[in-house]
Amino acid sequence: MMLIGIGTAIGSLDYGLGTLARMQPGYFPFLLGLLLIGIAALIIATPTDEEKTQSEAPAGSHYRPWCFVTIGVIAFMLLGKWGGLVPATFSLILISALGDRTNSFKASLALAAGMTAMAVVVFHYGMQMQFPLFTWG
Repeated sequence: MMLIGIGTAIGSLDYGLGTLARMQPGYFPFLLGLLLIGIAALIIATPTDEEKTQSEAPAGSHYRPWCFVTIGVIAFMLLGKWGGLVPATFSLILISALGDRTNSFKASLALAAGMTAMAVVVFHYGMQMQFPLFTWG
C-alpha cells in the first residue's frame, strides 16, 4: 500500500500541482498518494495480537467478507449501468453487509435502505451527478 501511495505521489508530480485555490491535474492524485502513505503507516504502526486473532477466528472466516464485497462491487457495476443509482447502491450495501456473520438480513436491509437514501441525497441532489436514479428499460 505504501509503495502504491509513493508511486502515485511521485507520478502526479509530472502533471503539476498548482495551489489549493488553483489546482492543476496532479494535485488530487498527489493528495491521494499522501493519504495512502499515511494509512499504510498507521497500519504498520498498529500493534496486533496475532495469537488472539487466530484463536478467535474460525478457519476460513476471512474469505466470506472478501467474497461478499467482491460480489457487491460487481453487482454495483452491472446494476449501475443497467439499473441506475438506487438499485446499484442498494445491492452493493445489502450484499456487502451480508459478508459480516453478525449482521442479520433485516439489519442489512435497513442499512442498505438508509445508505441508498443518503447516496441519493448526496450524489443526485447535492452534487448533481449525472448518474440517473433508475434506468430500467
